[in-house]
Amino acid sequence: MEEIRSFIAIELPEAVKLNLSQLGTQLKSGRRFEVKWVAPESIHLTLKFLGNILVESTKDIVQAMSEAAQGIPTFRLEVKNLGVFPNLKRVQVAWVGVHGEIDKLSQLQQRLDANLSRLGFAPEGRPFTPHLTIARLRDNASPAERQALGQLIASTRFEAGAFSVDAISLMKSQLTREGPIYSRISQVALSKI
Repeated sequence: MEEIRSFIAIELPEAVKLNLSQLGTQLKSGRRFEVKWVAPESIHLTLKFLGNILVESTKDIVQAMSEAAQGIPTFRLEVKNLGVFPNLKRVQVAWVGVHGEIDKLSQLQQRLDANLSRLGFAPEGRPFTPHLTIARLRDNASPAERQALGQLIASTRFEAGAFSVDAISLMKSQLTREGPIYSRISQVALSKI
């Protein structure tokens, strides 16, 4: 039985990806950090990481996605501001914030989580914090590097713009030496109201 690594996400429009690419260029400019930057074309808003799934289960997952999307109309999100996990002194992950109609986004994510738990996927243990990961520090990054990146993130202002969310996607993740390659398996539209 064939398995694929997968997740459910909101794909970003090209204009937002272009702005994220320019941000990456700005943050890298003249600085060396032990960082793995996420390729702008790979950045997406993850709603649920599924891990390895059987190819045959995709039909049930898409059905769960369809049920979660029912009654949720198109909504707007805005990509702006930078932040880090866990904090500015010990940066492990750098991200861009997601704002706008977060209530609809959260409702959609909670419905997905509930529907997928009926299929055997563990519910999220942490509260949903919408963000777009742009970089991960490597294990060998020094404390000084982590703090320096934190200071850079804290001093950088950024807005990538707003966009309408009208669908969610089941994505496949192929891990390669150069980084993951993402491709869409299926897409489910939100309600048209």
